[in-house]
Amino acid sequence: MTKAELVEEVARAAELNKRDAEVIVETVFGSIIGALHKGEKVELRGFGSFRTRERGPRRGRNPKTGEPVDVPAKRVPYFKPGKELKEYFTESPGAAEGAAAAPAPAEPQPAPVSGNAAPVTSHPGDSYPGSSTSEGSEGEGSSGGSAA
Repeated sequence: MTKAELVEEVARAAELNKRDAEVIVETVFGSIIGALHKGEKVELRGFGSFRTRERGPRRGRNPKTGEPVDVPAKRVPYFKPGKELKEYFTESPGAAEGAAAAPAPAEPQPAPVSGNAAPVTSHPGDSYPGSSTSEGSEGEGSSGGSAA
């Protein structure tokens, strides 16, 4: 989902025009970014929390030349999903506490097959609806054999 799609969804759900919805989305993002910049933690119950982590200085490599490069210490944003969000994506959410979360599919769904690719059975978390992985997958270290 893009920011524009999120703005459209907020506009539709709240029955607002797109300009007002965009102000709301920008304000939420700006508030989260501002709090993180101050070193604060942002907790959204049922969704997750945003915080920053310190990364120490390290020795890296220039990918073009292979030369060693000193990478300075920095703060990076980090998102930790909340319990309810994690349960939403698990196969069997907790019985009593996961009642508010939507149930996960009971059986894995087969991956969409296009062209003359060999049919592959997907597992939860392996593929996304509408994604195309048949092109450009050479040399990416896939564990399955390729169809001839």
